[in-house]
Amino acid sequence: MMTKLSKQDKIDIFNLWQNYQVGSKELSHRYRVNPSTINYLLAPIKRHGLVILDQPYTSYSIAFKAQAIRRVLVKHESTYQVSLDLELKSSGMLANWLRQYRENGYNVVNHQKGRRRHDQKRATDQAGEPPLKARERALTPAELKADHRERIRKKIASLSRPAGQEPQAAEIAQAVTELRHELKVSVTFILDTINANPDLPHLSRSNYYYTLKKSHQDQDNKAVMVEIKGIYEEHKHRYGYRRITLELRRRGLIINHKKVQRLMSKLKLFGLVSKRWHKYSSYRGIQGPIKPDLVKRNLGAIYPEHKWYSDVTEFKLKGQKTYLSPIIDGCTQEIIAYTISRSPNLKQTMDMLRQAWLKHPGLNGLVFHTDRGWQYQHPQCQAWLKDHGIDQSMSRKGNSLDDGLMEDFFGILKREMFYGFEQSFKNITVLEEAIRRYITYYNTKRIKTKLKGLTPLEYRELVLS
Repeated sequence: MMTKLSKQDKIDIFNLWQNYQVGSKELSHRYRVNPSTINYLLAPIKRHGLVILDQPYTSYSIAFKAQAIRRVLVKHESTYQVSLDLELKSSGMLANWLRQYRENGYNVVNHQKGRRRHDQKRATDQAGEPPLKARERALTPAELKADHRERIRKKIASLSRPAGQEPQAAEIAQAVTELRHELKVSVTFILDTINANPDLPHLSRSNYYYTLKKSHQDQDNKAVMVEIKGIYEEHKHRYGYRRITLELRRRGLIINHKKVQRLMSKLKLFGLVSKRWHKYSSYRGIQGPIKPDLVKRNLGAIYPEHKWYSDVTEFKLKGQKTYLSPIIDGCTQEIIAYTISRSPNLKQTMDMLRQAWLKHPGLNGLVFHTDRGWQYQHPQCQAWLKDHGIDQSMSRKGNSLDDGLMEDFFGILKREMFYGFEQSFKNITVLEEAIRRYITYYNTKRIKTKLKGLTPLEYRELVLS
């Protein structure tokens, strides 16, 4: 049984949603209302604040109702979105206006408050039927069919259209559906009436059902498609359907990933395609002690600061080069520290390690895994790691998968902000700043399916809580 929400209930729902991240589905169970009611309640509060709950009763004019009805029937906007735009008290108000509009011969109804005067009461026949029904009962079958044909002709002829243009198929199909429910006649009867009149736009039976199915899908999914496109643009086309599905769920929209994939295809929104990228190798032979592989491709970790991975990658732009040296955590997959240098020297590696140690000084027992690059074989690097209680680990020769977590990050980085975007960077300095911005975005905003749809920093908080 659905309950009516009080003002305090609405305030409590908003506070639970905002402060404790309680989803609309759980709130609907708790307050015994539909999830759509919860989402409609939250939307105007998010936009205007709790003050919107104090708005007094509003009496809507005929012109206001007509404008709202026109947006749904003519412009094919969803009732939910129109209700939000017009800040109606509930999403059911517009649905009632539409029902009354159809039942009253496509005339806008505006009920007056209070008891009606005797001369204003609606006339009824002896059986208590409205005049329209009573008139239809008095007609012969032939006269009733003629009456229906005339009403169909008037309805289709009244469809709004620009001068010299016929109504769209979707608009005609919508009118046919309305006539079907109003007159209680078959689709064939309505379409035959329309197609027999040379002054009316024609519509075949197959085209009607195709258009109806298509328009229903588009209308039902319009709000979701707006959200999908917003997420896609917000993340600069980096998200595919899987991560967009996760982001929608973070926003309270529970939707199947296959549906998101279909809608993205309809909108022609596609995630960035993986591309084979150039790998920089810092291996120069054996120049120092080679450390054993302590990871053995078991790259994950159950808690932060247990396994760190590092490597160096190269960017080439307009004849210049720059090098990125980051550290990634095996548990949270966040970039702990990084340095950017125009040459891959030892200072770059040591600055990166010192930067990481300043952020996380308690590193005793940490495993620091890299390939066999000359920087990691250098006595100064190995001595620093030993002095700070860090166990050094190295991949086997020629086995890049042993450092797969770092390789994956380089692939994501170059695919999402470098390859295909080279022309957007005026020089190497601009590119280096873009790399810094991307790493901040990667840590704080980019959700990962392997981290339960969380960002690396959110996952760190979850693990440590």
